[in-house]
Amino acid sequence: MKGKIINIQKYSLHDGPGIRTTIFFKGCPLKCWWCHNPESISLNDEIMFREEKCTSCGRCIKRCKEAAIKLKDKTIIIDLKKCTHCGRCADFCINEAIEHVGKEIHLNELMIEIKKDMPFYEESGGGVTFSGGEPLMQGDFLNEALKRCKDLRINTTLDTCGYYDWEKIEKIHNKVDLFLYDLKLFDDKKHIKYTGVSNKLILDNLKKLSDLGKNIYVRMPIIKGINDDSEHIDACVKFLSKLHILQVNLLPYHKLGMNKYDKLSKEYKLTGGETPSDNKMKYLAEKFIKVGIKVKVGG
Repeated sequence: MKGKIINIQKYSLHDGPGIRTTIFFKGCPLKCWWCHNPESISLNDEIMFREEKCTSCGRCIKRCKEAAIKLKDKTIIIDLKKCTHCGRCADFCINEAIEHVGKEIHLNELMIEIKKDMPFYEESGGGVTFSGGEPLMQGDFLNEALKRCKDLRINTTLDTCGYYDWEKIEKIHNKVDLFLYDLKLFDDKKHIKYTGVSNKLILDNLKKLSDLGKNIYVRMPIIKGINDDSEHIDACVKFLSKLHILQVNLLPYHKLGMNKYDKLSKEYKLTGGETPSDNKMKYLAEKFIKVGIKVKVGG
């Protein structure tokens, strides 16, 4: 069995308890305007070009079988319509200016990497976090990886947007020790505008997980001018106060992924100035604290 990932991050400290290995899956059903991992949205392989590293040596041009790469005004131009994302250009780029994003990995290969870090899990109370993208888009691969982790008594965390058929979640929930569950916008029209999908399925699935008594941290990105208003936060507080939630993480917007969009030939729809103030984050956190919800600002 094979899955498609973009990265295996070792010694991760912000994706669940203890020291963790975070597996970033490729593919996501949402297209959030502020996504800091745009290379994880498409399930297809992609080419990321870092012009600042390119020396125009021409090695990639010679290796491209599709003639999709040209040199114009001493700058490499990649024709994405011709590109088949075979990755040959990246293999022969000595300056690492071209990156092939998307790696097929066999389940056995993934488990070898996970097992290497088991001493860290045992000492710190850590484990493995499946993130993305959206891992549920590769549900069968995720299910088998979770099963093997549980067979080894490894703590498991699933970072999910929750936008998937309940049958998929029902199949894996008993193998997940902690859910990191995204809640981006409570107003459905705004949710559709800024993520491309309705939030009805997301809210329904969150309630079902809560009814099952699962361990859930709700993660809420806070973006100035989009979802930092009291109306949105008050609606979330009212909804979450009725559920079994261990903690709410309020995540202030950052623009760390902004420069990736140009390298992927994608449009970034925000300005980069949407970070809320510290006072605003404190004010929003107080709303959850007042109703007895444990809250943390940051990861």
